[in-house]
Amino acid sequence: MWGWFVDNSLWVLIASALLVIFLLFFSEKVRNIIAGLVPEKKREKAFGKINTVFWTIEGVVAIIMIVAFVAMTLSREGAPPLVTTDVIKRWFLDHGIKIVIILVVGIALWAALKRFTPPLVGRFMARPVPGESREGLKRRADTLLGVFIGLGKVIIILLVVLMVLSELGVSVGPILAGFGVVGIAIGFGAQYLIRDLIAGIFILMENQYRVGDVASVGGVTGQVEEINLRKTVLRDLDGIVHHVPNGEIRVASNYSRHFARVNLNISVSYNTDLDYAISVINRVCKEMAEEEKWSKVFQSVPGVLRVDKLGDSGIDIKILGDVKPLEQWNAMGELRLRLKREFDKAGIEIPWPHTKVYFGNKPDK
Repeated sequence: MWGWFVDNSLWVLIASALLVIFLLFFSEKVRNIIAGLVPEKKREKAFGKINTVFWTIEGVVAIIMIVAFVAMTLSREGAPPLVTTDVIKRWFLDHGIKIVIILVVGIALWAALKRFTPPLVGRFMARPVPGESREGLKRRADTLLGVFIGLGKVIIILLVVLMVLSELGVSVGPILAGFGVVGIAIGFGAQYLIRDLIAGIFILMENQYRVGDVASVGGVTGQVEEINLRKTVLRDLDGIVHHVPNGEIRVASNYSRHFARVNLNISVSYNTDLDYAISVINRVCKEMAEEEKWSKVFQSVPGVLRVDKLGDSGIDIKILGDVKPLEQWNAMGELRLRLKREFDKAGIEIPWPHTKVYFGNKPDK
């Protein structure tokens, strides 16, 4: 087999090069065609598996190209064949089987990590907290799951690489010692990175915010899309993605922890009967909270708390009520709409700024 490969190394090199060119230009189209044959619900997972298959093919083709080039060079120089069938068999029996076992164990560990980490995180790390909703617990579990799987992946890859290098005869001790020296050197020059990592650990341990929460972090307010030990990624209402180093976070404000609150001021003009206006507001709030759609959102019926301010143009009436996390903006928007309609029906004026100008004459009493 090796003799045939050496004799035909030029054609093998040409064929593999053509295949690489084809993959570079047409692999994306082929992937999309294959993914289009998969049902839409399973398409996202299928993309991951298709990409893995194509990466594997590209890696194998690249190795074949390198081996074919080396074989062609040796055959042209007239060098004796360094790799024979007997040499391959002996090497495989001495080292190849162990390397295959290491790779299989690494794949098994990765599969076990993906299989058993979600239930373990759900059972031990995302325990119910008084006042925590199911959505909050799920966000907590998803956040921890992403961090643990990421760390586990790095650890498995490092272990497999080091064990394979050791089996190939490469001394691992100096490599580890080199990592230690480099780590110390980096430690002196990467104090901010270490600060970010430590802050990230405390963010996860204290459950300050989770993926899916709306939070104000480092002066940026948006929905949390990703949390890792180094940074927090948020997307604001304009769709802008912000990357905030965890070490830069001094105050983190979570808008969706346990519950949220409708905190709304409604202004009425000074000639309004306040008792009547308050009764209209409370009635609208009660009717809204009793509807099937909104009864699942409100945790307490909103109502008038107090007359909050005697403003320049009108009187502010404060409305408070508790809702499910992330529902406060929808609830306040709907409440404003309903109050405007009822105020129009009841003849209650919502004021706007007024200015009276006098030109030296006395105002009418």
